[in-house]
This record gives sequence, structure tokens and C-alpha cells, in this order.
Amino acid sequence: MSYQDKELVCKECGSAFTDSADDQSYRAEKGYTNDPSRCPSCRAAYKARTRGGGHSFGGPRQTFPAVCAQCGQETQVPFQPTGERPVYCRDCFQNRRG
Repeated sequence: MSYQDKELVCKECGSAFTDSADDQSYRAEKGYTNDPSRCPSCRAAYKARTRGGGHSFGGPRQTFPAVCAQCGQETQVPFQPTGERPVYCRDCFQNRRG
């Protein structure tokens, strides 16, 4: 199939952007059927908001203070320690994993 560049309007900022023939061909190869709804800059900002930082959903990851059970070093961990299980600093945790 032959594709041609086409102009689209971004649903976020309202600016016009070009959906290139190459991009259309790529999406067709991947099985995507929808045209992009955001311009490249709004698309990048959207991805940064929704995918940045793992499961933190775009916000800063909350950490909690702890003392490593192996070396005694003060550290920060991404969960609230309960005292029921030992907590390790990054280095000791990696060494325990092998």
C-alpha cells in the first residue's frame, strides 16, 4: 500500500503536525490502526508523565529511611520497613542475590 504524508491536529495543544508516510507504514507493519492523536512534543511529554519512573506513575518515588541488617549503614528503601524482615542496603542486597 502506498502512504502519503498527511496533516493532523494535536488533541492536546491544537497544533498541526505531519504524519509521515514512513510513520504510517511502520504503524501498519506493527498492526496499529489509529492515527496519532498527539504531536511529537506532546506525545513525548505524555510518555514522560505516564511511563517515567516505573510504578511511580510519573511522580517521584517515595523512599523510607532504614538501617542495613548486614553492614549497619543508613540507607533509603522504596518500601516502609515493618521490622518483621531484615532490610539491606543496595550493595548488601546485590551481594545476597549473587
